[in-house]
Amino acid sequence: MTITNLIGNTPMVQIQHINPNKSVTIYAKLEGQNPGGSVKDRPAYGMIKGALDRKEIRRGDRLVEATSGNTGIALAMIARTLGLEMTLIMTDNST
Repeated sequence: MTITNLIGNTPMVQIQHINPNKSVTIYAKLEGQNPGGSVKDRPAYGMIKGALDRKEIRRGDRLVEATSGNTGIALAMIARTLGLEMTLIMTDNST
């Protein structure tokens, strides 16, 4: 099992106290429980896995992406797990 197996396998919780309509059940998916701590893990994995599957990239290649936050974290984590190099570019005022 790798870290990518955990992406999207996040828990769901039923929202009861703020639901005024008791005939409707509302659930929330806890995307913050993804390995990178963000919903951004899903699209990052989808982009990288899709490119690998289509043979647009291959293990050992270097990916370069401009980012300012969680997408970059997710891309770096997934790239490393799948045997890719990753260069992230951030502006000076990024946090």
